[in-house]
Amino acid sequence: MSGTETGAPLIFRESDLVPRAQSLGDEYARGVPFPHIVIDDFLSEEQAERLLAVFPGMHDDVWLDWRKRDIVHQPRKQGIGHASRLDMASPQLQSMLLAFNSYPFLRFLEVLTGIDKLLPDPHFHGGGCHQILSGGKLAIHTDFNRLSRLDMYRRLNALLYLNKDWRPEYRGDLELWSEDCSRCVKSVAPIFNRLVVFTTNKRSFHGHPAPLATPEGVTRKSIALYYYTAKPAPEEHYDEVTDWRDTHAAAQR
Repeated sequence: MSGTETGAPLIFRESDLVPRAQSLGDEYARGVPFPHIVIDDFLSEEQAERLLAVFPGMHDDVWLDWRKRDIVHQPRKQGIGHASRLDMASPQLQSMLLAFNSYPFLRFLEVLTGIDKLLPDPHFHGGGCHQILSGGKLAIHTDFNRLSRLDMYRRLNALLYLNKDWRPEYRGDLELWSEDCSRCVKSVAPIFNRLVVFTTNKRSFHGHPAPLATPEGVTRKSIALYYYTAKPAPEEHYDEVTDWRDTHAAAQR
């Protein structure tokens, strides 16, 4: 799936990924409360370690100032916001992120999900790298699914977690909620080298509403990637609004 020599770039190969996707497609389609898959050890150990090594630190300039973000629904969350900020990131990180926009990975997603003609977002609008600091959270929500600047329709989220030695008491599980947003149906711990892929629409409620209980300096790290099509899915609603839900009760569990 990737080079093995020291310093090798992250390169996906269709011959590795497509059989993997074929074996997991039924599980993805049967996912509840909406189609999804959880894949452990997605990258080789070497490549996952290298990606973690170049992941930006808490105080790196690449991050948008979290204090200027939505402090109600996503306090203490850092994100790059847009690919233009990657000029401040290492070349290794930039190269590794671009691998997730390459044809072999797109083909993997198409075979896995049954969604054809997928397109990447080279701008990493709202994606790229995410990091949540101690005390932070991400309220239950559905994402914006219309990217007007590129005239595309969002269909998939892919999240790769990079958290070593993650403990249950840290909280921060990714929660997948029912369509009526009344209950959490599934929780997924954000452990190291775990990939989560799920269908994105206005019914795919997710987040982690309980404030992160990590020791100061321990963050919840993820690579966030969004995939689109040129045409909308039939009978789906599209807009550029994140639909936040009141998760006070969930956060008190």
